Amino acid sequence: MTSREDFTSRSGTSTATEAEAHGFAVEAARLLADTKCEDVVVFDVRGLSHVTDFVVIGTGTSDRQMKSVAEDVEELGASQGFDRYGQERDDSTTWVVADFVEVVVHLFEPNTRAHYDLEMMWGDAPQVHWRREK
Repeated sequence: MTSREDFTSRSGTSTATEAEAHGFAVEAARLLADTKCEDVVVFDVRGLSHVTDFVVIGTGTSDRQMKSVAEDVEELGASQGFDRYGQERDDSTTWVVADFVEVVVHLFEPNTRAHYDLEMMWGDAPQVHWRREK
């Protein structure tokens, strides 16, 4: 388990907020996986992004599922003290993004995910282990 001291803010000081953001990102990834999203990844983009600390990406199986998962992630965030700052979705719901400031969650349909290729954009960022221990 990671301790709070392992998290350093952009200013270089240890903060509980980043540890909490890490925990929320991990729980969001688990929620995506539990609700049948595929290829879920979490990137630690601290030091690489000036707008967020963690990026969660998952592939949905339908527009209905993606909308439902986005609502579930919003409820999870609220329960952990992370209110949704913004949410966007395209008209055909091939991409839904939920912005919680410290954590941004992207849900894509497969072709849209391949088109935007966020994994390539954040390829230099370390991936965060989020899977539950068996």
